[in-house]
Formats: sequence, structure tokens, C-alpha cells
Amino acid sequence: MGKNKITFADIAKYTNFSKTTISRYFNNPDSLTLENQEIIAKALVDLDYQENKLAKVFANGKSEFVGVIVPNLYLHYYAEMLNQILNTYEKFGYKFLVFVSNSNEETERKYIRELLAYKIEGMIILSHKISSKELASYDVPIVVIEREDKYVNSVNTDNYIGAVQGTSLLFKNNCDILLHINSMVSKDVPAYARIQGFLDICKEYNIKHELIIRELGHSYEEINACMFEVYEYIKKKYPNQKKGLFLSNDTYANSILNIIFREYGMLPDEYRIIGFDDSPIAVSAIMPISTIAQQINKIAYEAMALLVVQMDERKKRRPKPQTELIHKNIMPALIRRKTTD
Repeated sequence: MGKNKITFADIAKYTNFSKTTISRYFNNPDSLTLENQEIIAKALVDLDYQENKLAKVFANGKSEFVGVIVPNLYLHYYAEMLNQILNTYEKFGYKFLVFVSNSNEETERKYIRELLAYKIEGMIILSHKISSKELASYDVPIVVIEREDKYVNSVNTDNYIGAVQGTSLLFKNNCDILLHINSMVSKDVPAYARIQGFLDICKEYNIKHELIIRELGHSYEEINACMFEVYEYIKKKYPNQKKGLFLSNDTYANSILNIIFREYGMLPDEYRIIGFDDSPIAVSAIMPISTIAQQINKIAYEAMALLVVQMDERKKRRPKPQTELIHKNIMPALIRRKTTD
């Protein structure tokens, strides 16, 4: 028999089980004994059976799809996070429908409606325009990563510890002035702790510092133009001083490193640079960049594992509602490379 022609009736006849038993094997295998599961599994191999996934969706409403919405892919962090989320297929068996919202609220809302129409079983949200309160109103398990999370489960980096590590390293590099360069970040977003950690360490040790908060662009071209303006500002304001630059992500760090290299052909002793994320660009940059590693692979895995727990609970005959939100914090790690001593 050809692969696509094998039916439950064929499998039932081959195993001497009823079609109901075969259906239970696919939709509720735990209701069968291990012995019967093994008999049916062997029959599928013998018959060269290829499961009709679409028919399974129609039968039980479970698509085995998870929706993912990221705000952009020009920041290397999001590209690598998406890569690591997709890699969890081998462990958990869920496929993914991915949308890039370009940080537009109505676009995000449109994509969520689209995902729900495809009968997804859960969502991982990295975009941040829609409030967690609204996300919680959708009747689907949700885990968010590195965004406001008051009403939904989340997995985040301990951004404060990361900022303390990065700021302290620049201080130990004997810099005359420390500068943290970041975009506009709301205080209810976990990444705001990068700003707070920087300020707290500078104040605690009476370190000369400046916080530079600007709109830093929404494409590679815009980022490079904005970082050039920041570089010119820093160069003019702090001439002949050793400057420690703590960038809020590796994409920004790589951009300003390239600007400095174009002017000097090297990283002069006047500058020390550290990024945040440990995305691939930090290693592949013209000079490997010191950074705060977010353990992106671990965050992706933990987010998916947390989502699977919720989705599995929904499949039970009498699912228990979640009574307390889960917020997991993953510890960062300081990675020293060529842009610091």
C-alpha cells in the first residue's frame, strides 16, 4: 500500500484492534497499555504509514503549532533568539508560525488574530507594543521574553546583574568616563534594569559617567547613522579621556566599533567597549566584542518548556487553571574579549 493510502481501518485490520483504539493511540496514547502502544507503533512501521497532520487538526483541534512574534530581525539578539526557539522542535515536537511586527501595535494585533485562526496551541511573544493584560485576555497559553510581563508568564535575563558586571569591568579598565548608550526603554520592561544597574554602580563608587538615551533607529542604516552621531558627540565632549562605552546590545556595540575602526584602523586605548546579549555578531565583529551573555539558547529552551507545560495542561480532560504566574530569570555571564582588557 502507498504511504498516503493507509487509513485507521487498515491499521485496525492489521493489528486486530478497533478503529477507536487506533484513534486513541494518536490522540490519547496514555489511555492504552504500553504493550498495545508498541503493537500499533510496529504496525505503523510495517505498513509504512505517514500521518495526515491536517486530518489530525480537523479531528481534535490540536495543530501542534506555536506562534512567535518578534519585533524585528535587524537586532542580532532577536534573530538568534528566533533561531534557538526553532531549534526546540527536536525536543518538544512543536512547529512554529513566525511573524515580524516591526514594533507596530496594530500589526501585532493583526498577527495574533491570524495565529489564532490557525488554531495554534500557544504563543511566544517578544514584541512589546501590546500590553501583557491584553495578551492574557486571549484564550491561549502565552510566554513572553524580555518584555513587560505583569499578567503573563515570562522568561527573562537578570538584566540588572548583567549591567553591574559590564559597568564594573569598564571601571576596572581604568576608564576616565563611563557612558551607557541605550534607546528609550520603559521602566516596566526588564531591559530597563541595564540602565538602573549602570547608574547604581557609578553612583556607589562615585564614577564619572553619562547616560545617553536616544532614538537609535529601526534598520542597519538608521542604527549606523545614529551611532555615528553618538560617537561624534562623545569624541567632542570627552577629548583625551579614556572612555568606557557600555552599549545596550551587541548590534549597537558592533556599529560603534566599526565607526571607530574606520577612523583609526584599530581600537585605540582611548576606547573600551562592552555590549549585551552575546549574539553571533559579538564574536564575528572586526574585533571580538566583550559582552554580557544572555544565554539565549537557555532562555529559548526555558520559554518553550514553560509553554509546553501550559499546553499539556490544556489537553487534559479536567485542566487546572494556573493560579500563580511564573517569571523565570536566567543569570547572565560576563564574556571578556578584545574590546576590553
